[in-house]
Amino acid sequence: MSPRRAAALSLPVLLAAALVACSSASGANAPVVLNYWGFPDNSGAIQQAVDTCTAASGGKYAIVYNKLPTDADGQRQQLVRRLAAHDGSMDILGLDVTWEAEMAQAGWILPWTGANEAAATRGTLPAMLATATWHGRLYAVPYNTNTQLLWYRSDLVRTPPATWGQLIADANRLAAAGKPHYIEVQGAQYEGATVWFNSLVASAGGSILNASGTAPALGAPALKALQVMSALARSKGADPSLSVQQEDQNRLAMEAGTAAFELNYPFVYPSMRTGNPRLFKYFRWAPYPRVYPDVPAHVTIGGIDLAVSSYSAHPALAERAILCLRDRSNQILAAVKGGLPPTLTSLYDDPAFVKAYPFATAIKQELLSASVRPKTPYYQNISIVISHTVSPPAGISPAATLAQITGGIQNALADKGLVP
Repeated sequence: MSPRRAAALSLPVLLAAALVACSSASGANAPVVLNYWGFPDNSGAIQQAVDTCTAASGGKYAIVYNKLPTDADGQRQQLVRRLAAHDGSMDILGLDVTWEAEMAQAGWILPWTGANEAAATRGTLPAMLATATWHGRLYAVPYNTNTQLLWYRSDLVRTPPATWGQLIADANRLAAAGKPHYIEVQGAQYEGATVWFNSLVASAGGSILNASGTAPALGAPALKALQVMSALARSKGADPSLSVQQEDQNRLAMEAGTAAFELNYPFVYPSMRTGNPRLFKYFRWAPYPRVYPDVPAHVTIGGIDLAVSSYSAHPALAERAILCLRDRSNQILAAVKGGLPPTLTSLYDDPAFVKAYPFATAIKQELLSASVRPKTPYYQNISIVISHTVSPPAGISPAATLAQITGGIQNALADKGLVP
C-alpha cells in the first residue's frame, strides 16, 4: 500500500458540503458537488489536488474530500455499508487495490469506456491497471501505487541485509551490543499481516490461490513464509508490540530511535525528514529482503484506485474529476509531499522527479516484479482468514498454521456473501 477515524463526517466537511449544496440549489450555474471518499491523507496532498481540480473545472463541479477511517479494513467497511444502502452521496471512491473485483461484481462501481478509458490507461503501470480491471473491463483508475522497501539506519548497519535470515541475524547482533535493534513490520490482525504473508509466499515462489482463483495453492512456499514470520517473532528483533503493530506504529518506532529496521511504504521518508531530522541523516532504503538468496523478492503491490459509484448522480463529471486528480502534476504532488509512488510510468524516468523522490528507481524495480494479492470477489474473506491466523506472529506453528489457513480459505471461497 499502501496507510489509511470515525465513520461520521467532520464538522468542516459537513459545513463545506452544506454550503456547496445550498449554492447548487440557488442557481442553474452553481457547481455540482462531487463527494470524494478516500483514505485520510495527513500530508495535505489530496486536499491540494481537490482544491486545484475544483478550480480547474471552471465552476462545473466542487469536490468535497471525505476522509475514511485510518485502517484499510475500516475504510472498506464504511464504503461497503454505504454502497449496500445505495448512498447517493458517494461519487468518487478511493479503493484499495484488492476491492475492485468485489465491488464490480456487486454492481457498486461503474466501468470506464471510450475516450475517458483511453485517457485513464495511457502510460499507466500495467501492474496497477491489472488491479483496476475485472473480467477484462476497467472499473477504476490507478491514483497511486505502493510497495514496501527495507528502511534502515546506516549508523547501525553499514550494509543492509539482503535476506530475511540476514535481517534477523543483524537484529540479534545489534541487541547483543545493546543498540537499537527492532525490526518493525505489520503484525496486527488486519490487512497488513496478510500483505506480509503474501509477499513472503510470492518471494518463496508460490501463491495463495491457484491461477483460476478457485482453490488455495499455498504448499511449501507458504510453509516457508510461516517459518520466516515465526523466526522473526521469536528473535531479539521482534518489537514487544509486534502483534498490534501497523504501518504508522512502525513509522513512529523508527522515528523514536528504538528500531534499526522497518518494512514499510515510502510515506515514512518525508515523515522521518520532519519527525526526526537527526536520524534522517542515517535513514536509508534497500530492496525488500529475499526469502532465498538466489530468488528475487516479489513484494505485494499496493495503492489506491479511483472509481465512480454506481449511485452517483453525476458519473460523467466524476470521471473528469478523477482524471484531474490523478494527472501528472497531482501524482508528483502525492509522491513528493505524501510519499505515495506514482502510477504513470514516465515519471520514474524523469530526472527532476527522481531528484525529488530519490528512491524512485528502487520503487520501480520492485513494481516491475511485484506480486498481487488474490484477485477474487471473496478476497476480504480470505484476508480475514489469513490475518487472524498469522497474528499474533509469535503464535505461529508453521505446519499447523498452514493447515488452518488452507481450510479457512476453502471455507471462504465457498461463502458467496460479502463480508459486511
